Amino acid sequence: MIYIFDDNASKDELILKGELHKYLIKVRRHSLGDVLSFRNKENIARLHRYKINTLEPRFATLELISSETLEVSPRKDLHIAWCVIDPKSVEKVLPSLCEIGVSRISFIGCDRSQKNFKIDFKRYERIVEASMQQSGRTSFMNFDRYKNITSFIQEFPDTKVFDFTQNILQDSSDFKRVLIGCEGGFSANEKKFLESQEVFRLNSKMVLRSESAVMAVASKILL
Repeated sequence: MIYIFDDNASKDELILKGELHKYLIKVRRHSLGDVLSFRNKENIARLHRYKINTLEPRFATLELISSETLEVSPRKDLHIAWCVIDPKSVEKVLPSLCEIGVSRISFIGCDRSQKNFKIDFKRYERIVEASMQQSGRTSFMNFDRYKNITSFIQEFPDTKVFDFTQNILQDSSDFKRVLIGCEGGFSANEKKFLESQEVFRLNSKMVLRSESAVMAVASKILL
């Protein structure tokens, strides 16, 4: 864990209790004199370092020893427009998407998306925050939702499309926004609407699951 979120980070003293105390002291085995890094979500750019001063069975007190502005952000921005799939599949790759630097995910109700899936943005945010603490990233990933592809493309006409085509994504490719379909791909009507967009595929003969395609494309653009 690179740093820890705490609403009181920046104060002269922190008190660790409950699950965080158990995790840091009993699981990670930190002891007296160890220095831990904390950030406050309200001013995430500031890194605060604390030294463990006292250690008790149920709590620990930490003293602030330094504060500095230290941001860790992706080199590029990538906005993924992702046709809605099973949230459980999304949750499996969210930590990795956070680590490699995806800046925003817009979930889109596509023709072949199952209509009964409920997107829990609060849960996604908790998953991303855990990944940020593990990876050191200091920029939050943003989430939103669009009713359909048409409304998204109207707002973001520069969107590239991942689909079956002869156009292979090159190593030198660089763009800010990509649309990726759900299981089963785009419907005939969606394909017709997307004819005016730049469409590409990866240099692979394999058929990728939606979440695999998101990871592969994001990795190729961002890393």
